[in-house]
Amino acid sequence: MPTIELHDLDDPRLNDFARLTDSALRRRIDSERGLYLAESKFVFERALAAGHEPRSVLAERSALPEVGFLLTAAGFGDAVREQAGLPPVPVFTGDAAVLERLTGFELHHGVIGCMNRPSLLDAADVIAGRTAADAAGGTDRRRLVVIEGVVDPTNVGLIFRSAGALGADGILLTPRTADPLYRRAVRMSMGTVLQVPWAHVGGWRELGPQLHDAGYHVATLALDERSVTLDEFAEQVRSMPAHFDRLALVLGSEGYGVSDACLRTADTLVEIPMAHGIDSLNVAASSAVAMWALR
Repeated sequence: MPTIELHDLDDPRLNDFARLTDSALRRRIDSERGLYLAESKFVFERALAAGHEPRSVLAERSALPEVGFLLTAAGFGDAVREQAGLPPVPVFTGDAAVLERLTGFELHHGVIGCMNRPSLLDAADVIAGRTAADAAGGTDRRRLVVIEGVVDPTNVGLIFRSAGALGADGILLTPRTADPLYRRAVRMSMGTVLQVPWAHVGGWRELGPQLHDAGYHVATLALDERSVTLDEFAEQVRSMPAHFDRLALVLGSEGYGVSDACLRTADTLVEIPMAHGIDSLNVAASSAVAMWALR
């Protein structure tokens, strides 16, 4: 593992860690599908466990032994890469103060991995349960989350974290939804964007039939006079488990909620009753409450 001591913070090889936006990383032409950053040893380990290839690593000196171990254990050690005709993964290091000057903040848990983005999953495979994460399954019962137009990466990351913790089988992202591999989304998800299968989908004219043909009941969180309470719907789900064996929960954007097309497609509209004149929870909080009730 070549370790490169940092002296010149203007080294262009450090651009990926400090001087490029998420959008710029995504568009890097010297990587087949672009790049993303896995911040912290925990998230970096999850990225490696998901099979994502590291381009380079930035680490505090104290973290170097663990970084070397993680790279080797995940099949990205020097010997394996040499056999494959690939160069070793460079690891940049320096004092904590130097790394903070480079990144502009205290390096979170000592490691940032610059990773090659993985191939995108096909929405049909996520809907049908044909991803690698489903291989150990054995049941037709599925819970999907559909994120419609949520533009804040923080909210997207928190929704993924709740989905991972509460057993969702996959997530579908409609157009204009924030990229789950943006740095803030990855960080807020605690790396669950690297574990829960997800895919991009088109509009409801295409998605509605896909979900219904696959046997999903589409439930949408919405402030609407036709909505039933979450408690009422959860009781229906518990009392008729076979009917709700496959359930897709739709979450709308922060400002406007779900689209009219979604409202027309949904089988059930659901609301979470509020108190003290408050009309709704933040979308990330709503997702956790609803996923817990419908798990």
